Amino acid sequence: MNKQKVKNILILFVGFLGGVLFLFAIGLNDFQVVQNTQTALVVESQKENIEVKPTQIEKNNNEENLEIFYPVVKVVDGDTVTLNIDGQKQTLRLIGIDTPETVDPRKPVQCFGVEASNKAKEILIGQKVRIEKDSSQGELDKYGRLLAYVFLKDGTNFNKMMIDQGYAYEYTYDLPYKYQTEFKLAEDTARIEKRGLWAEDTCNGDATKAQEIPVVEQNDPITPSNSTTISKPIKSDCSSNVYNCTDFKTHTEAQATYDYCGGVNNDIHRLDNDKDGEACESLP
Repeated sequence: MNKQKVKNILILFVGFLGGVLFLFAIGLNDFQVVQNTQTALVVESQKENIEVKPTQIEKNNNEENLEIFYPVVKVVDGDTVTLNIDGQKQTLRLIGIDTPETVDPRKPVQCFGVEASNKAKEILIGQKVRIEKDSSQGELDKYGRLLAYVFLKDGTNFNKMMIDQGYAYEYTYDLPYKYQTEFKLAEDTARIEKRGLWAEDTCNGDATKAQEIPVVEQNDPITPSNSTTISKPIKSDCSSNVYNCTDFKTHTEAQATYDYCGGVNNDIHRLDNDKDGEACESLP
């Protein structure tokens, strides 16, 4: 084989090898592009997944912060109310306050108790309120009443308002509670400015004394405004407090005596502790 043929073969071989290397380089570059594209897609997907989580957290926070308002069913007295919570009647004992007694059968109606009860009815009856629990006070009191703060739709803390206006005392049952400092300050202000039960012409700060209740001096029934005489019931003594709810077998029987003696205007036997016109509601 002469030198020219060898040279030609080498040139062809080098050209072939160069072509193979060129094609390999192009393929490698395409592979790198595909790989980079796939990596970018994975990263983008991960970003999208990460972005979903804050949205879900925000949704959960919105649900937790949703303010739910419940209808007021009944005002028992100044510091106890009944709400309709999810279709069930639930009695609430308001945290941090204590109003003079009007419904405790073991105690007489205390000074400014009726006024406190009436103020609560004036503000709450027919309204919807928001409640706030306090983990420091527990869920229920010993009577099974839900412990909570009550807020009006305008954001007013009803518990604090009753103290501030002199209808209630600040009351710490056992442990400090969330709004204790605010409530104590509200009581100090009411006392200094002699509001409500702190006034000299009401209780002068001492609501433990019994509130004076007019007594009917005769045994005759009080005729209502429509001048219709009420039939005389079996238990018809209206001169003093001689009957309790336990003396009656039925609500109807107790109601007859209650109406005969004057009803809510002269509940001499204290058969209607919440002053709603219904005597001995616990009776059948």
